[in-house]
Amino acid sequence: MILSNFFIKTQKNISSEDISYNAKLLEKAGFIYKNSSGIYTFFPLGWIVIQNIIKIIREEMSNIGALEMMMPALVSKQIWQTSGRWDVEIGYEVKSKDKADADFVLGWTHEEVISEIFSHFINSYKDLPLAMYQIQTKFRNEPRAKSGLLRGKEFIMKDLYSFHSSEDDLFAYYNQVALAYQKIFKRCGLNSIYTLASGGAFTIANTHEFQVICGAGEDEILVCSSCGYAENKEISNLKPGDKCLKCDGIIKLEKSIEVGNIFPLGEKYARDFNLKFKDKNGNENYVIMGSYGIGVGRLMGTIVELFNDEHGIIWPKEIAPALVYLIDIDKKIEAKELYNYLQNKGISVIYDDRDLSIGEKLQDADLIGLPYRLILSPKNKDLIEVKLRKDNKIKQLSKEEVINLIVKNNENIK
Repeated sequence: MILSNFFIKTQKNISSEDISYNAKLLEKAGFIYKNSSGIYTFFPLGWIVIQNIIKIIREEMSNIGALEMMMPALVSKQIWQTSGRWDVEIGYEVKSKDKADADFVLGWTHEEVISEIFSHFINSYKDLPLAMYQIQTKFRNEPRAKSGLLRGKEFIMKDLYSFHSSEDDLFAYYNQVALAYQKIFKRCGLNSIYTLASGGAFTIANTHEFQVICGAGEDEILVCSSCGYAENKEISNLKPGDKCLKCDGIIKLEKSIEVGNIFPLGEKYARDFNLKFKDKNGNENYVIMGSYGIGVGRLMGTIVELFNDEHGIIWPKEIAPALVYLIDIDKKIEAKELYNYLQNKGISVIYDDRDLSIGEKLQDADLIGLPYRLILSPKNKDLIEVKLRKDNKIKQLSKEEVINLIVKNNENIK
């Protein structure tokens, strides 16, 4: 993208009550705009990051046989009453102006909706297993909407639902999803910890969370320093300093951010919506279900919380809005040629050709946080100044060396 033809507005100062890094930096760098508490607009630069995360999610969901669909955000009262969750206070009720009472809730989760849908289409064991997911905006009456994208009233979520003929088949797929989630978080630059959590009233076993250690996190986990075994503090009997149950490692208490979760639902929603199948012998059984979620915006916010310095954001390569930030001090044709060459090689580039001082461009480059910054300057003659954002190291390289560094090191990112 060429910045003179692109919408980007960075700010030196922002008036925000949020003290979290992701709230401050994403607003300053022009990725998001805060409309109100817990509600944000994603500007083009931020939307590119969201789409890069979604691309990773879609690839890993496809690898485990999940199919993408889209369900309505407006969910009828009748469906919520069937499951007994109409009165859950987290939902936003919706009514038309000509009625006194609400007939709908803005969807804050979709177990009910998808169970009702597939009660019409799953009839036989031959229809199972089945896995469907969507990437959609969710709405929750969040009383503690704070910390930027980490806790919102309106947010983007990937929710996956699976349908099975037995608990054994459910847990086999449950483990596949767990591995897929770990791959997603790793590709986003995060070290996620598979954490035992409470089962709750609607599950047939303990659930699991994917936690990322971070001082800004609201959760607390007890995690082994050796093998990584972890439990959420809310359900754990472990204490800091204890020996791990799985090895001889020492248990530590860490603050963390939950970036994903998985739930073995069992027959709960199948019973509510009469979701049954006939087995090989013609006997009717309730379908066994699982539910699996990732907060896409929260994932973006978590990444910024962890990867930043005093100058701005430091994006991991695979989700950065572009790989290269290109600055040409003299606006010579060589910069445009380099821009076109890298673009043709599948390397995304932001070319800052705006009529600003070099100082302002350098500040924006650091604030936006792309992996590589390139500067073409007459004082460097035939060399290009290359800065690696992750460690702020600066090198003087020839064009061929730059191409070799960027293209060959990022062949898997297109």
